[in-house]
Amino acid sequence: MSQHVILGKGPVGSTTARMLVERGENVRVLSRSGGRDADGITHVAVDAGDADALRGVTADADVVYNCANPAGYHLWEQEWPRMAGALLDAAESAGAVLVTMSCLYGYGPAARVMTEDTPLAAEGVKGRLRSGMWNEALARHRAGRLRVTEARASDFFGPGPTANAVIGERVVPRVLRGKSVSLFGDVDVPHSFTYMPDVARTLVRLGTDERAWGQAWHVPSAPALSQREMVAAIARVAGVPMVKVGRLPWFMLINVLGAVQPAMRGFTETRHQWDLSFEMDSSRYTEAFGETATGLDEALRETVAWWQAKTAVAA
Repeated sequence: MSQHVILGKGPVGSTTARMLVERGENVRVLSRSGGRDADGITHVAVDAGDADALRGVTADADVVYNCANPAGYHLWEQEWPRMAGALLDAAESAGAVLVTMSCLYGYGPAARVMTEDTPLAAEGVKGRLRSGMWNEALARHRAGRLRVTEARASDFFGPGPTANAVIGERVVPRVLRGKSVSLFGDVDVPHSFTYMPDVARTLVRLGTDERAWGQAWHVPSAPALSQREMVAAIARVAGVPMVKVGRLPWFMLINVLGAVQPAMRGFTETRHQWDLSFEMDSSRYTEAFGETATGLDEALRETVAWWQAKTAVAA
């Protein structure tokens, strides 16, 4: 058995941890608040920006997974540099493979479907931060100091993603109750969505298959749908009538909500993802590893079932 250390206990980190345990691996999950050990997973409380502490709890790691994120968009510039640097140093010290869960921000507004060859040309703060993290990791890999790889996904849906997911608590429970939903940007342009179990499955593959190292990979994702089409698919799979789909004005999200929730102001930089077509191509991963995205209907059935169980418990 290998020692796998995951930074972050959110939906990505938790789902990845469960998959690794199912493979019979040793799993340790790191987070600021820690947690209760259960189901073969050990939890440790640690500050991800504390390089010495992080080095200590990853010293025996074979693979380190960066599944963390600052608490809000407004904290990225403050927290990511120290977290990313501490992780690189810890993985290098341990001689571990570093697998980073990332996004598509680094590409900026893309004029075509995004592939791994699309230039990292983002001009905004968040996009530049993500690009810089990957470039530094790749430089260490090429220098022989560290083995790295990166998974890039679009917006998550599925069991787990809730408040921060576009197809999360603002959408699925409301569709199941027959209530209207309000979404960002142009609700009729194509947009890629990535199923959470496919994200975790990809991270496990990248951490355990040396063919993946030294490159970034797009997580297998189903063909792009518009947000309206995604809502319609949820209703169809759930066997409920289609609901009204409205549009949340940007000024409301950024200026009004942003006044009390600073993280909302971060959408200014990434609004192109919702106003314009935002499509990713994950065929390179499928060709390399023979793994495809979970079929949309199957993924939505699991998503709907998870939300039905969650809301039943909450009720």
